[in-house]
Amino acid sequence: MFNCGQLAATGMKIKVAVLGAGGGIGQPLSLLLKQNPLISHLALYDIAPFTPGVAADLSHLDTPVKVTGHKGPEQLCDALTDSEVVVIPAGMPRKPGMTRDDLFNTNASIVRDLTLCIASCCPKAIIAIITNPVNSMVPIASEVMKKAGVYDPNRVLGVTTLDIVRSSTFVGEINGVDPRTVKVPVIGGHSGITIIPLLSQSQPPCKLTDPAQIDKLTKRIQEAGTEVVKAKAGFGSATLSMGYSGARFCNAILRGLKGEQNVVECAFVKCSLAESEYFATPITFGKNGMDKVLGYGKINEYEQKILSQAMPELLKNIKKGVEFAKK
Repeated sequence: MFNCGQLAATGMKIKVAVLGAGGGIGQPLSLLLKQNPLISHLALYDIAPFTPGVAADLSHLDTPVKVTGHKGPEQLCDALTDSEVVVIPAGMPRKPGMTRDDLFNTNASIVRDLTLCIASCCPKAIIAIITNPVNSMVPIASEVMKKAGVYDPNRVLGVTTLDIVRSSTFVGEINGVDPRTVKVPVIGGHSGITIIPLLSQSQPPCKLTDPAQIDKLTKRIQEAGTEVVKAKAGFGSATLSMGYSGARFCNAILRGLKGEQNVVECAFVKCSLAESEYFATPITFGKNGMDKVLGYGKINEYEQKILSQAMPELLKNIKKGVEFAKK
């Protein structure tokens, strides 16, 4: 995932803050980020009292990244000050029987309050939101930044990378190839039917041709989070794969910050590709966060059908977030 010569070559000094660093996603995410040569300072924040212990644990890894631990609201601004990237995995995880939408009431308040502090302490930071439901959390963070007069849509990004990682994994298994060589764009949103994997654009092409099998694979990708929740039998959600995906997304942001060209990932962002104000699409990264919206090109009849079916749900998710933030 990381090129260990990158930091030495660029001389960059980038501080990254992880908000929710003590949680099931935050800890593996932080472990991976400690190994990223583009990061000079990793600030770990959580309300959990053991957060300084997580920082102490990670500080023993033999990489040059400085790690600091910050616990409780009174130390949040210390974690955020001078951060160029803020990753937010904070919030309540899914449990069996819960949808991402069930998480809304708890997680909406968390994201709102954290974003208020970001607006005050590091308003120019690029914000990567992992907290579910992403379809609603990105609009909430955006509205908070607007109210504070510091909103830049290129700097508020929803992390949908796990959908791409899963698609590559499943197609790789079907094709019998290394999943790291597979690229499948995923558009729409980041929950249930709003997740639209564009299997027709898979590179290399997916070997499935039977429409029923393509539909089955699409539904597996859409419900892969539920698959993990059920398998963990009440003991968590997709924490390890999300930590990996969050680290990959953060690395794309960092590569853009250092000036690398044509760094592409999918993200849930403000754009005009669809009737919704926010939409998941391939983007490129630059020195100000999102550089370009690449769009999704030509899709087949089946993909157009499921995208049309998803739009009412996506619009509802976005509206819910906007209305919450405007209360």
